[in-house]
Amino acid sequence: MALPRIQLGVSPLSWTNDVLLDLGDDIAVETCLHEAATAGYQGIELGRKFPRTPQALAPLLEKTQLRLASGWHSGFLAERSLEDELAAVRDHASLLHKLGANVMVYGECGKMPGDAPLDQPLSLSPSLQSVDLPAYASRLNAFADILLRDYQLQLAYHPHLMMLVERQAELDAFLAATSDNVGLVLDSGHACAAGVDMASVLDNAGHRIRHIHLKDVRPAILARTAAEDLSFNQAVRLGLFTVPGDGCIDYAPLIHFIQQGNYQGWLIVEAEQDPALAPPLATVTRAARWVRQHIVTSPETIA
Repeated sequence: MALPRIQLGVSPLSWTNDVLLDLGDDIAVETCLHEAATAGYQGIELGRKFPRTPQALAPLLEKTQLRLASGWHSGFLAERSLEDELAAVRDHASLLHKLGANVMVYGECGKMPGDAPLDQPLSLSPSLQSVDLPAYASRLNAFADILLRDYQLQLAYHPHLMMLVERQAELDAFLAATSDNVGLVLDSGHACAAGVDMASVLDNAGHRIRHIHLKDVRPAILARTAAEDLSFNQAVRLGLFTVPGDGCIDYAPLIHFIQQGNYQGWLIVEAEQDPALAPPLATVTRAARWVRQHIVTSPETIA
């Protein structure tokens, strides 16, 4: 049976943070999967506590009838060769492919400042001008081609705070330099926090969006983050991000984009919060209800 055009998934970050190890470290992966299914999601992304072999992970997913939506790869093509990147991604891409995912999220971790870049002030975010953009784009284009050829995975590049592609001008230059085979993750929270015009991205590069992360931004925390030049991790701890509908983002352009049939894939609720302050099951249940009420209202469109 064919899958619906839109599938609703959730990130494990609502249960256990991948970087701030104390946030949710006591929550078992089995709890995360069970609550994700209970909240009505069809899929989930990889998290740091997930087993990384098909033999270990598949039974956990099957038990909760969840599909593997995608998984983040920390890439370094800004600093290393195509051959080295392909070697680094091999096991991860194989896991995604064997468990049925068709998208891999790529986060560029090259050129980031210091040993703990997410603890550095956001003003130290690396500039795209720090790399040879044509050469970088060439490596990314080839990487995306090989990922699709060898693993049937579409590359979805994630513009991200504290990474090479963050602001509007960087995103525009990146899109102009790379080929359409290099897809995008549209992350509403990172776009808002970086001052990216989401409507413009949807109008001009909607055909390149392969994956969507839905999170909202608390405006008071965003203002404080800018005024005090906080780090990404400090902003997360303060509650910069929340579930869609709880913050200041205008989702109208994205709702229009999806309802016009211009996207086929996963909508992933992703809210990097302290689970002690935002109980995961209640939080992601509320988010799933909001998505179904406001974004995907046609029952035949979404699982």
